[in-house]
Amino acid sequence: MASVRQGRADSQSEAGNTRARYRRIMRFAGWNLAVTWWFELFLPRIGLTRIAERTRRRRMQRFARRFHVLAVDLGGLMIKVGQFMSSRLDVLPPEITSELEGLQDEVPPVPFPAIRTLAEAELGVSLAQAFASIDEIPVAAASLGQAHRATLGALDAADTGLVGAVLKVQRPGIDEIVDVDLRALRKVGGWLSRVRLISNRVNVPALVEEFAVTSLEEIDYLHEAANSERFAADFAGDDRVSVPSVVWERTTRRVLTLEDVTAIKITDTDALRAAGIDPKEVAPLFATVMFDQLFTHGFFHADPHPGNIFVTPVVDGSGERPWKLTFIDFGMMGEAPSSTRSGLRKLLIAAASRDGKGLVNAIRDLGVLLPTAETTELERAMVQLFARFGGMGFAELRDVDPREFRDFAKQFGDVVRSLPFQLPENFLLIIRAMSLTSGVCSALDPEFNLWDSVEPYAAQLLRDEGGNVVKDLAQQAIEIAGIAVRLPRRLDELVTRFEDGTVSVQSPGVERRVARLERTAQRLVSALLFGGLLIAGAVLRAEDAVFGTVLMVASVVPLLHAVFASRRG
Repeated sequence: MASVRQGRADSQSEAGNTRARYRRIMRFAGWNLAVTWWFELFLPRIGLTRIAERTRRRRMQRFARRFHVLAVDLGGLMIKVGQFMSSRLDVLPPEITSELEGLQDEVPPVPFPAIRTLAEAELGVSLAQAFASIDEIPVAAASLGQAHRATLGALDAADTGLVGAVLKVQRPGIDEIVDVDLRALRKVGGWLSRVRLISNRVNVPALVEEFAVTSLEEIDYLHEAANSERFAADFAGDDRVSVPSVVWERTTRRVLTLEDVTAIKITDTDALRAAGIDPKEVAPLFATVMFDQLFTHGFFHADPHPGNIFVTPVVDGSGERPWKLTFIDFGMMGEAPSSTRSGLRKLLIAAASRDGKGLVNAIRDLGVLLPTAETTELERAMVQLFARFGGMGFAELRDVDPREFRDFAKQFGDVVRSLPFQLPENFLLIIRAMSLTSGVCSALDPEFNLWDSVEPYAAQLLRDEGGNVVKDLAQQAIEIAGIAVRLPRRLDELVTRFEDGTVSVQSPGVERRVARLERTAQRLVSALLFGGLLIAGAVLRAEDAVFGTVLMVASVVPLLHAVFASRRG
């Protein structure tokens, strides 16, 4: 009975903690949304825009600090949300991003006894039986799980050919925490979807669902293990990249055992130089590998922060360089559909070839710009932009006077703001991956510009597209030849049907268009008659008041015809 009462007490305590967690998240979101509405929407409507602008920086800093405290206290997905914001996934001010940068390193570890209990329940054996040894001090602690170094037992070592391993174990109770956090985020997403200023730009509920899918996949270690093997297959035979092997015998949904591939952290420039590796050579290679994932394979690492990439020295020296990049932690992966990948390729090619219209078309293909948008002025803006800066390499743009960019933004700012831009659903992880890539490369080389690697990569894409064009033309030629072969027979059949009188041609669409054209012509004639009679009456009225008045009154007849004909149409 005592154990039953204790179980009920624990269950009630957990439910109470769950409700308290949900209420705390909702109070934080509700208060900050109300403050934002007051300053950013209400005050500008009553002519107090200056107050909103003057207090914006301080308000953003206060929000970031309070969210930082909330995320560290609650953990779970709140840490993930903070990491998304710190990675500039949206147009967020530096007051927010800089405050949230350290969230990755502030997650407190779970005591090892709780980790041991969960791991043994999952594996079905004690850790002493499963491993020869295990370090109770975690090598890494994250918001959803933590990792410990271990040594495989003799049988597992013989089967896998590995000795050192990393045991990754979920945080106890993380399933319930994720469920509560997602319920809160869905509620907040529903609130934001009712704000037209936001809903016109982005489908917030859809983004929350994308975040939910990614988060649920991240706490399924079987899914992460499969991602790891898929990523390894994409780069099989590529001496630039390596991936840890999965020890499937010691892997479940909540426990993941991997080969220990710990090496030099990619942003540890001192350790890289000590190993004879130039950080400035690592940056462009890392950027190119990320581009290959996104543009070639369509399956990319969506969390490439410095803790998830090592630079591993190569002992045998058989490759082109004496080191390679080692990726770990494949819980957060993104997939770029072929349509998105094609749009991104077009975007890079248009930028490399200084094609303003092609750039706008690529943006439209990506779904960033709604199909109904009128883009004539935007195309003109892009053409002028390339006319001014098109002769420069991407890296040279850093030396341009910032005032020139400000003048350009001032000239075409209204055009850009008036267009219905939006953030497509599948762009959340793409933006995160590219943002983190840029940050890692800048840490390796302060003078590095991501465009330095984009330009040669785009040039290669342009060459590849040239080959694809030849293939497309060849395919079209084959199709046309087939049509030409079948054409005489089909024409003969059509002539026979005409002679038999069995062909009838109807085109309701054409008939409707003709009818509209006729009505438009009639309205145009009526409008011309109205204008002619009105002007003639006004001119003649000075000499002949009666006749002039008659003409002006008569002009009402064609006016009424034009108006009522338009309504009938």
